Amino acid sequence: MTDTIDIPQTGAPAAARPPKAVKCVVWDLDHTVWNGILLEDGDVPLRPGVLDAIRTLDERGILQSVASRNDRDAAMARLQALGIDEYFLYPQINWNAKGENVAQIAKSLNIGLDTFLFIDDQPFEREEVAHACPDVRVLDAAELEGLLDRPEMNPEFITDDSRNRRRLYMADIQRNQAEETFNGPSEEFLRDLRMRFTLAPCSEADLQRAEELTQRTNQLNTTGYTYDYAELNAFRHSPDHLLLVAGLEDRFGTYGKIGLALVEKTSAEFWTLKLLLMSCRVMSRGVGTIMMSHVMQQAKDAGARLRAEFKPNGRNRMMEVTYRFGGFRQVEKHGDLVIYEHDLGTIQPFPEYVHVDVTR
Repeated sequence: MTDTIDIPQTGAPAAARPPKAVKCVVWDLDHTVWNGILLEDGDVPLRPGVLDAIRTLDERGILQSVASRNDRDAAMARLQALGIDEYFLYPQINWNAKGENVAQIAKSLNIGLDTFLFIDDQPFEREEVAHACPDVRVLDAAELEGLLDRPEMNPEFITDDSRNRRRLYMADIQRNQAEETFNGPSEEFLRDLRMRFTLAPCSEADLQRAEELTQRTNQLNTTGYTYDYAELNAFRHSPDHLLLVAGLEDRFGTYGKIGLALVEKTSAEFWTLKLLLMSCRVMSRGVGTIMMSHVMQQAKDAGARLRAEFKPNGRNRMMEVTYRFGGFRQVEKHGDLVIYEHDLGTIQPFPEYVHVDVTR
């Protein structure tokens, strides 16, 4: 049965896909989240439809924050009284320019501004954000009614990881706060996290999250190839491919499924690492080379050399550095596609502060 599966060769380039999905909605407050001006009337009520929109976006895995010119203490107290304060990550409530605040939110979340939507009732504020952050989409608060129907607000799949995305980021905030107050070397802090990294062949239950990872992960992504559910399922059944999914958890909780590797084994002489990606949320956790080292060892055990494809996307320079520091050398180049190769003489061991569980 597997020999009849149509195996995609390179994945679809990002340009062939629909416009980027929105990953974060940033709300203004006065006349946007609530009716009225907080500093003139402390009992401002939520605008009709806002609560449903906030809850629905959260269920879809779309993060949310606030950029508002307001008194921070008063605004946070009102958000808490309305029961919605927990939905907003890294709220920027101050008297700074909103474009500056949106950029700060993107930096804190470590996601691209081209995945942001900013909602405000004031034309001046929308124009200022659009000028300061040209990649950010803006929306008049008067058009809130159609927000949930927009294609970019409707992911094809809603996975367990996407439903829990806000909570995963909240756990990250706890980790970051713990790291800031930790007195000792960074490696000691990583050991104190008691991380457990899991690596296993992609299961049917992983397919939706695997598709989501290829579409959402841009920074720690070697090629930017995107694959849909059917394509990934074909790889999963193919004897000529290896599709691996990684997960991570620590004493603060789970990070969810955070990594994906696709290996092509059509040549007896060498295997090709077609795609290697990791969620940007684990960038500082020192686990980025675990999947690469595992694939290298698998290839070595099979008597094959390992090649790896790399395609720059403007944001994934770190992955090129990862290959080069990992001992890969460039052997071919076709346009912007670079082919690296490793002789597998030396394979970097797993970090000793991470417990790694491998399922074969």
